[in-house]
Amino acid sequence: MTYDLQLSHIGKVYDNGTPAVIDFNLDVNKGEFIAFLGPSGCGKTTTLRMIAGFESITSGDLLIRGKRVNDLPPERRPTSMIFQNYALFPHMTVRQNVTFGLEVKGTAPAEAKRKVDRILDKLGLMEVAEIRPTRLSGGQRQRIALARSLVVEPDILLLDEPLGALDANLRKSIQNELKLLQRDLGITFVFVTHAQSEALALSDRIVVMNAGRVEQISPPRELYTRPQSIFVARFIGANTLISGQVRQASEGMARLDSAFGTLEVQPSHGIPEIGAAASIVLPAEAIQVLPATTPESALRADYGSNVIACTINRLQLVGHILQIGLTLPNGEPVSLEGHADKYRDTLTAGGAAFVAWKPQDATLISH
Repeated sequence: MTYDLQLSHIGKVYDNGTPAVIDFNLDVNKGEFIAFLGPSGCGKTTTLRMIAGFESITSGDLLIRGKRVNDLPPERRPTSMIFQNYALFPHMTVRQNVTFGLEVKGTAPAEAKRKVDRILDKLGLMEVAEIRPTRLSGGQRQRIALARSLVVEPDILLLDEPLGALDANLRKSIQNELKLLQRDLGITFVFVTHAQSEALALSDRIVVMNAGRVEQISPPRELYTRPQSIFVARFIGANTLISGQVRQASEGMARLDSAFGTLEVQPSHGIPEIGAAASIVLPAEAIQVLPATTPESALRADYGSNVIACTINRLQLVGHILQIGLTLPNGEPVSLEGHADKYRDTLTAGGAAFVAWKPQDATLISH
């Protein structure tokens, strides 16, 4: 099988000996939307620049549609890149900016005009074609950068936080347009972002990076609900982690000795070793908050041993959503949200309650 993009044991070490990217492996299918996500300095932009040809590769192989391109300069790669600041030419009109890449490639003027007209029309830019970008809005400039990158018909479009300069409402609007456009064109997108919501909303798969290494590659829902490392569990979503030691383990159930007694979880990443240090990862959506008056027999029937007493510190209504802040017996804070109707007249700020969850809704990660 030929992938659109393959990174095989890719590494980048700077001249001073500092490793920026370590043993990066990824196979990307044609038409996939891949997001690189991680904290600042994790290596995601460096990896994107190696794909584009703006950074040299220290080790490993980079293939585009089966062809090794390690030593090809950017202009000879079938890629196009959109930068965070869009890098538009302020002295050129929108049309001239979009035409520029075709002129560099030596495209005949008549063919260039046809391609430019088509992409300007698709992105709703025909009415501003003869205007300079400095007179246009952030959303329009973002579309110009997209048009300029897409008009050269790349195999792969690389995007380096292209929505970072937009306000929240415009960012959401452009996100929707970007995903629809990508599906319509069928072009492979590789997208760098530090915004979790953006990666979760747009991508087919997410690559989470930390300190130059890949922590996990998964579809958004799997990444969110089944993290494979402590870093991912802390970085993605709003998870509560409960540490302990594995007491019993089988394919269907594991029991963990914790500060709150024995807790149960269904292993999702293999059977853990008996006696191993591990953590139960609880997504906020998996945790139920129950009034202290709930009979213990009912709690045990529904949740087994996964019931912990807690204290409610804060209840704040935001529209129809109730934000809940509570504290576990060991002092650890937990923040949750739920529909106001679900908790109406059952919880009291400063009062006692229980948190509970079903074993299949949690994830066990060995340390």
